[in-house]
Amino acid sequence: MNVFLSHAWEDREAAELLAKQLAKAHVHVWDPERDLDPGENWSLKTGEALEKADAIVVLFSPTSAKSRLIRKEVEYALASPRFEGRLIVVEVKPTKNIPWILRKLQPIRLYASPARARQSILNRIRHLAKAPANAT
Repeated sequence: MNVFLSHAWEDREAAELLAKQLAKAHVHVWDPERDLDPGENWSLKTGEALEKADAIVVLFSPTSAKSRLIRKEVEYALASPRFEGRLIVVEVKPTKNIPWILRKLQPIRLYASPARARQSILNRIRHLAKAPANAT
């Protein structure tokens, strides 16, 4: 299972902890903070990673809610039929400006109980791994 992890730089600590837990569960996580080297074609590498991804996990916070880049990644996931039911929204900090459509996806609240939230994320990914694309 390949997961694209979308997050703001300020949320990197939460992203790193989540990526480590997912890696222990044999989930391959692509994280631009970790997987892009200086000087690489960011747009090209991100596009390739999105094409290979089976699911997208987006970490939302007041900072990421303002990010044009994260908005583009979310728009890509929402517009792509292959990501239907495969976008996992995680609220890192209480965030008022999460788009209404993402609120409908029942965000997992990482700030409420980090260990329980990470387990919930892992459970959703395991469920997706068992389901064929577009059958979720």
